[in-house]
Amino acid sequence: MIPILVFDIETIPDIQGIRSLYTLEKNLSDDDVVNVALYKRRQKNGSDFLQHHLQKIVAISCVLREKDQLKIWTLGEVDDPEEEVIQRFFDGIDKYTPTLVSWNGSGFDLPVLNYRALMHGINASKYLDMGEIDKDFKWNNYLSRYHTRHTDLMEFLAMFQGKNNAPLDDIAKLCGFPGKLGMDGGKVWDTYRQGDIQSIRDYCETDVANTYLVYLKFQLIRGHLNQNEYESEINLVRNTIQEYQKDYWDEFLSAWKS
Repeated sequence: MIPILVFDIETIPDIQGIRSLYTLEKNLSDDDVVNVALYKRRQKNGSDFLQHHLQKIVAISCVLREKDQLKIWTLGEVDDPEEEVIQRFFDGIDKYTPTLVSWNGSGFDLPVLNYRALMHGINASKYLDMGEIDKDFKWNNYLSRYHTRHTDLMEFLAMFQGKNNAPLDDIAKLCGFPGKLGMDGGKVWDTYRQGDIQSIRDYCETDVANTYLVYLKFQLIRGHLNQNEYESEINLVRNTIQEYQKDYWDEFLSAWKS
Protein backbone atom coordinates (compact mmCIF):
# COMPACT_ATOMS: atom_id res chain seq x y z
CA MET A 1 0.00 0.00 0.00
CA ILE A 2 1.41 3.37 -1.04
CA PRO A 3 1.13 5.77 1.92
CA ILE A 4 -1.48 8.52 1.58
CA LEU A 5 -0.59 11.97 2.92
CA VAL A 6 -3.47 14.45 2.90
CA PHE A 7 -2.40 18.00 3.69
CA ASP A 8 -3.77 21.49 4.20
CA ILE A 9 -2.12 24.77 5.14
CA GLU A 10 -3.30 27.94 6.85
CA THR A 11 -1.64 31.26 6.14
CA ILE A 12 -1.46 34.88 7.21
CA PRO A 13 -0.05 37.91 5.39
CA ASP A 14 3.75 37.93 5.40
CA ILE A 15 4.18 41.20 7.30
CA GLN A 16 7.96 41.24 7.10
CA GLY A 17 7.95 40.47 3.38
CA ILE A 18 5.34 43.13 2.63
CA ARG A 19 7.29 45.74 4.61
CA SER A 20 10.42 44.87 2.64
CA LEU A 21 8.84 44.84 -0.81
CA TYR A 22 6.95 48.09 -0.40
CA THR A 23 9.61 49.87 1.73
CA LEU A 24 7.04 50.80 4.35
CA GLU A 25 7.72 53.02 7.34
CA LYS A 26 8.73 51.17 10.50
CA ASN A 27 6.07 52.85 12.61
CA LEU A 28 3.21 51.32 10.59
CA SER A 29 1.25 48.70 12.54
CA ASP A 30 0.85 45.16 11.20
CA ASP A 31 -2.78 45.96 10.36
CA ASP A 32 -1.70 49.02 8.39
CA VAL A 33 0.87 46.93 6.52
CA VAL A 34 -1.84 44.43 5.55
CA ASN A 35 -4.16 47.25 4.49
CA VAL A 36 -1.45 48.69 2.24
CA ALA A 37 -0.90 45.32 0.60
CA LEU A 38 -4.63 44.78 0.12
CA TYR A 39 -5.04 48.28 -1.32
CA LYS A 40 -2.27 47.66 -3.84
CA ARG A 41 -3.82 44.30 -4.72
CA ARG A 42 -7.27 45.85 -5.26
CA GLN A 43 -5.77 48.61 -7.39
CA LYS A 44 -4.14 46.02 -9.60
CA ASN A 45 -6.96 43.51 -10.13
CA GLY A 46 -9.82 44.25 -7.73
CA SER A 47 -9.07 41.28 -5.48
CA ASP A 48 -8.68 41.20 -1.70
CA PHE A 49 -6.69 37.96 -1.94
CA LEU A 50 -2.96 38.45 -1.41
CA GLN A 51 -0.62 36.79 -3.88
CA HIS A 52 0.87 33.43 -2.94
CA HIS A 53 4.36 34.82 -2.35
CA LEU A 54 2.99 37.24 0.27
CA GLN A 55 1.47 34.44 2.38
CA LYS A 56 3.19 33.09 5.50
CA ILE A 57 2.37 29.58 6.72
CA VAL A 58 1.14 29.25 10.31
CA ALA A 59 -0.12 25.65 10.20
CA ILE A 60 0.29 22.50 8.12
CA SER A 61 -2.09 19.69 9.07
CA CYS A 62 -1.91 16.17 7.72
CA VAL A 63 -3.68 12.83 7.56
CA LEU A 64 -1.28 9.93 7.12
CA ARG A 65 -2.69 6.55 6.09
CA GLU A 66 0.10 4.00 6.04
CA LYS A 67 -0.12 0.23 6.61
CA ASP A 68 -2.34 -0.12 9.68
CA GLN A 69 -1.80 3.46 10.79
CA LEU A 70 -4.10 6.46 10.54
CA LYS A 71 -2.88 9.68 12.09
CA ILE A 72 -4.33 13.20 12.00
CA TRP A 73 -2.09 15.94 13.35
CA THR A 74 -0.50 19.34 12.83
CA LEU A 75 3.22 19.52 12.17
CA GLY A 76 5.46 20.95 14.86
CA GLU A 77 4.44 22.97 17.89
CA VAL A 78 2.59 26.28 18.23
CA ASP A 79 5.78 28.32 18.62
CA ASP A 80 7.91 26.54 16.01
CA PRO A 81 9.33 28.83 13.29
CA GLU A 82 7.77 28.58 9.85
CA GLU A 83 10.87 27.13 8.20
CA GLU A 84 11.01 24.27 10.71
CA VAL A 85 7.40 23.30 10.05
CA ILE A 86 7.87 23.42 6.27
CA GLN A 87 11.01 21.30 6.49
CA ARG A 88 9.02 18.69 8.46
CA PHE A 89 6.51 18.54 5.60
CA PHE A 90 9.15 17.90 2.96
CA ASP A 91 11.00 15.47 5.25
CA GLY A 92 7.75 13.47 5.38
CA ILE A 93 7.70 13.27 1.60
CA ASP A 94 11.33 12.09 1.63
CA LYS A 95 10.51 9.43 4.23
CA TYR A 96 7.26 8.00 2.84
CA THR A 97 7.18 9.00 -0.87
CA PRO A 98 3.39 9.16 -0.41
CA THR A 99 0.54 9.99 -2.69
CA LEU A 100 -0.23 13.58 -1.76
CA VAL A 101 -3.91 14.52 -1.56
CA SER A 102 -5.30 18.03 -1.27
CA TRP A 103 -8.24 20.27 -2.01
CA ASN A 104 -6.95 23.08 -4.22
CA GLY A 105 -3.37 22.14 -3.37
CA SER A 106 -2.22 22.91 -6.90
CA GLY A 107 -3.89 26.30 -6.86
CA PHE A 108 -2.85 27.45 -3.39
CA ASP A 109 -1.11 25.18 -0.86
CA LEU A 110 1.75 23.91 -3.01
CA PRO A 111 2.61 27.25 -4.68
CA VAL A 112 2.79 28.84 -1.22
CA LEU A 113 4.96 25.98 0.02
CA ASN A 114 7.16 26.36 -3.07
CA TYR A 115 7.78 30.06 -2.45
CA ARG A 116 8.34 29.69 1.28
CA ALA A 117 10.73 26.76 0.77
CA LEU A 118 12.67 28.88 -1.71
CA MET A 119 12.83 31.86 0.66
CA HIS A 120 14.04 29.71 3.57
CA GLY A 121 16.38 27.52 1.50
CA ILE A 122 14.59 24.33 2.52
CA ASN A 123 15.56 20.93 1.13
CA ALA A 124 12.67 19.55 -0.95
CA SER A 125 14.61 17.32 -3.34
CA LYS A 126 12.19 14.37 -3.46
CA TYR A 127 9.17 16.63 -3.94
CA LEU A 128 10.91 18.61 -6.72
CA ASP A 129 12.40 15.59 -8.50
CA MET A 130 11.23 15.31 -12.12
CA GLY A 131 13.46 12.36 -13.02
CA GLU A 132 16.89 13.87 -12.50
CA ILE A 133 17.46 11.85 -9.30
CA ASP A 134 14.94 9.00 -9.58
CA LYS A 135 14.14 8.05 -13.18
CA ASP A 136 10.65 6.86 -12.20
CA PHE A 137 9.79 10.46 -11.32
CA LYS A 138 10.15 11.49 -14.95
CA TRP A 139 6.85 9.77 -15.71
CA ASN A 140 5.08 10.31 -12.40
CA ASN A 141 6.06 13.15 -10.08
CA TYR A 142 4.53 15.67 -7.67
CA LEU A 143 4.73 18.66 -10.00
CA SER A 144 3.19 17.67 -13.33
CA ARG A 145 -0.51 18.42 -13.51
CA TYR A 146 -1.83 15.08 -14.70
CA HIS A 147 0.51 12.83 -12.73
CA THR A 148 -0.79 10.87 -9.75
CA ARG A 149 1.77 11.44 -6.99
CA HIS A 150 -0.35 14.46 -6.10
CA THR A 151 -4.14 14.27 -6.38
CA ASP A 152 -5.79 17.68 -6.15
CA LEU A 153 -9.37 16.57 -5.60
CA MET A 154 -10.88 19.93 -6.45
CA GLU A 155 -9.04 20.16 -9.77
CA PHE A 156 -9.75 16.58 -10.71
CA LEU A 157 -13.47 16.69 -9.92
CA ALA A 158 -13.79 20.02 -11.76
CA MET A 159 -12.17 18.45 -14.85
CA PHE A 160 -9.31 20.96 -14.53
CA GLN A 161 -11.71 23.80 -15.41
CA GLY A 162 -11.63 26.65 -12.91
CA LYS A 163 -15.25 27.60 -13.62
CA ASN A 164 -16.29 24.21 -12.19
CA ASN A 165 -14.44 24.55 -8.87
CA ALA A 166 -16.40 23.94 -5.66
CA PRO A 167 -15.63 24.74 -1.99
CA LEU A 168 -14.52 21.87 0.20
CA ASP A 169 -17.10 22.85 2.82
CA ASP A 170 -19.98 22.40 0.36
CA ILE A 171 -18.74 19.12 -1.08
CA ALA A 172 -17.97 17.63 2.34
CA LYS A 173 -21.45 18.44 3.63
CA LEU A 174 -23.14 17.20 0.46
CA CYS A 175 -21.27 13.91 0.92
CA GLY A 176 -22.56 13.62 4.49
CA PHE A 177 -19.41 14.80 6.28
CA PRO A 178 -19.14 17.63 8.84
CA GLY A 179 -17.59 20.40 6.74
CA LYS A 180 -16.26 23.53 8.41
CA LEU A 181 -17.11 24.18 12.04
CA GLY A 182 -17.22 27.84 13.05
CA MET A 183 -14.09 29.01 11.27
CA ASP A 184 -12.91 29.48 7.71
CA GLY A 185 -9.81 30.79 6.00
CA GLY A 186 -11.11 34.36 6.13
CA LYS A 187 -10.98 34.33 9.94
CA VAL A 188 -7.42 33.05 10.29
CA TRP A 189 -5.72 36.47 10.31
CA ASP A 190 -8.02 37.87 13.00
CA THR A 191 -7.58 34.71 15.08
CA TYR A 192 -3.81 34.96 14.71
CA ARG A 193 -3.86 38.61 15.81
CA GLN A 194 -5.67 37.50 18.95
CA GLY A 195 -2.78 35.12 19.66
CA ASP A 196 -4.93 32.01 19.30
CA ILE A 197 -2.71 29.94 17.03
CA GLN A 198 -3.94 26.70 18.58
CA SER A 199 -7.46 27.33 17.26
CA ILE A 200 -6.00 27.78 13.77
CA ARG A 201 -4.19 24.46 14.08
CA ASP A 202 -7.35 22.73 15.33
CA TYR A 203 -9.37 24.16 12.45
CA CYS A 204 -6.74 23.07 9.94
CA GLU A 205 -6.94 19.50 11.26
CA THR A 206 -10.70 19.36 10.78
CA ASP A 207 -10.25 20.69 7.25
CA VAL A 208 -7.74 18.00 6.39
CA ALA A 209 -10.03 15.36 7.92
CA ASN A 210 -12.86 16.54 5.66
CA THR A 211 -10.51 16.31 2.69
CA TYR A 212 -9.57 12.74 3.56
CA LEU A 213 -13.20 11.72 3.96
CA VAL A 214 -14.03 13.16 0.54
CA TYR A 215 -10.99 11.34 -0.86
CA LEU A 216 -12.31 8.04 0.49
CA LYS A 217 -15.63 8.68 -1.26
CA PHE A 218 -13.66 9.48 -4.41
CA GLN A 219 -11.76 6.19 -4.10
CA LEU A 220 -15.10 4.40 -3.78
CA ILE A 221 -16.61 5.84 -6.94
CA ARG A 222 -13.47 5.18 -8.97
CA GLY A 223 -13.45 1.54 -7.86
CA HIS A 224 -10.25 1.68 -5.80
CA LEU A 225 -12.29 0.75 -2.72
CA ASN A 226 -15.26 -1.56 -2.63
CA GLN A 227 -18.22 -0.82 -0.34
CA ASN A 228 -16.93 -2.93 2.54
CA GLU A 229 -13.44 -1.43 2.30
CA TYR A 230 -14.90 2.07 2.16
CA GLU A 231 -17.02 1.51 5.25
CA SER A 232 -14.03 0.04 7.07
CA GLU A 233 -11.92 3.11 6.24
CA ILE A 234 -14.72 5.46 7.34
CA ASN A 235 -14.99 3.60 10.65
CA LEU A 236 -11.23 3.84 11.10
CA VAL A 237 -11.43 7.63 10.73
CA ARG A 238 -14.31 7.86 13.18
CA ASN A 239 -12.62 5.62 15.75
CA THR A 240 -9.30 7.45 15.43
CA ILE A 241 -10.97 10.82 16.00
CA GLN A 242 -12.85 9.46 19.02
CA GLU A 243 -9.55 8.39 20.58
CA TYR A 244 -8.15 11.94 20.40
CA GLN A 245 -10.71 13.16 22.97
CA LYS A 246 -10.47 16.84 22.06
CA ASP A 247 -13.34 19.34 22.15
CA TYR A 248 -13.03 20.24 18.47
CA TRP A 249 -13.08 16.57 17.51
CA ASP A 250 -16.15 16.02 19.68
CA GLU A 251 -17.82 18.85 17.77
CA PHE A 252 -16.70 17.28 14.50
CA LEU A 253 -18.18 13.90 15.43
CA SER A 254 -21.42 15.51 16.60
CA ALA A 255 -21.81 17.33 13.27
CA TRP A 256 -21.00 14.10 11.42
CA LYS A 257 -23.73 12.16 13.25
CA SER A 258 -26.37 14.79 12.57
